Amino acid sequence: MDARNGMRATLAEARAAKLPPGRLSALLWSHGSMELRYYAPPKPDPQQPHQQDELYIVAAGTGHFICNDGRHRCEPGDVLFAPARALHRFEDCSSDFAVWVVFYGPQGGEKP
Repeated sequence: MDARNGMRATLAEARAAKLPPGRLSALLWSHGSMELRYYAPPKPDPQQPHQQDELYIVAAGTGHFICNDGRHRCEPGDVLFAPARALHRFEDCSSDFAVWVVFYGPQGGEKP
């Protein structure tokens, strides 16, 4: 996809995207090291630590974001951060819970 003129993803497109075999999130587009994905976690959320930093933007529903020892309530519009290699998952989510996921940066995460 050519990003020179910007890119756009809609919630309707994200919800309609097909999950590739073995993946829990749908890739909507990428640019360099950045990927935009859509994730509606199953219960329980089976996520394992990732090798890139990531942002989650809550698109729908409510729940709790667990990252290492932290627990944060989340709702639409909230932005959540999981550094590379962090243990993280979603818990106690409403049935409509879904997030935009942005992976970015080098393997192992950005240096603080």
